[in-house]
Amino acid sequence: MGKLDGRVAIITGGSGGIGRAAAKRFVDEGANVLLVDIEERALRDSVNAIGEKHASWICADVTSDDDTQGYVKAAVERYGRIDILLANAGIEGNFKPIPEYPIEVFDRVIAVNVRGVWLGLKHVIPAMAKGGGGSIVITSSTAGIHGYVGGSAYVTSKHAVIGMMRTAALECAPLKIRVNTVNPAPIETRMMRSIEEQLAPGHPGQAKEQFQSTLPLGRYGRPEEVADVMLFLASDQSSYCTGGVYMVDGGTSAT
Repeated sequence: MGKLDGRVAIITGGSGGIGRAAAKRFVDEGANVLLVDIEERALRDSVNAIGEKHASWICADVTSDDDTQGYVKAAVERYGRIDILLANAGIEGNFKPIPEYPIEVFDRVIAVNVRGVWLGLKHVIPAMAKGGGGSIVITSSTAGIHGYVGGSAYVTSKHAVIGMMRTAALECAPLKIRVNTVNPAPIETRMMRSIEEQLAPGHPGQAKEQFQSTLPLGRYGRPEEVADVMLFLASDQSSYCTGGVYMVDGGTSAT
């Protein structure tokens, strides 16, 4: 018997490293999963890798109210209910000092990482409440509790979703909906490759070594390690957990 037997999950950012790993974990534990992202090819590849019997996809821009309503409607039409939302879509933006930071990039990071989560909550909460409750997991970051030089947009966005989570946890408690964040440190994903290249153009390995030197466990995490915590929060094993910030950071938050 799986931990998520018969449940329905929406995963935004579903074609990325963490999103795909979480989708596989959820399906392996008995869930039906709708993957949401903006790139059709990547979504198709993810669903093919996971298996079409229990996973499907829909292209959507999480910053769009219409697209958000569309993926919520699709989940209900395909699977009959929504039990889990993994609000995982996010972008890194640029890493530059604030005076040099492009305004349009800042706005885009906030739109995807903050507005996208808020729209997901806005439209999923009523649908989830109709089914008797559920679990919402928001992907934040160690950047949600620390500052990082050059990361003003990303850091701001990841702090913001923790505040959003705490408000949603209080509002949703009477609806039997739990809301928490998962906060990864550097994980072996495309996003970290982008950040490494930005910080050390042409020498990304040097940036990775610098990052790893600050991690007490001495290495990046794996997407599957983040997915395991997401699975815990999505399942009944965390039935008394709401309003929490769950670090998956190799000890970073202890420093």
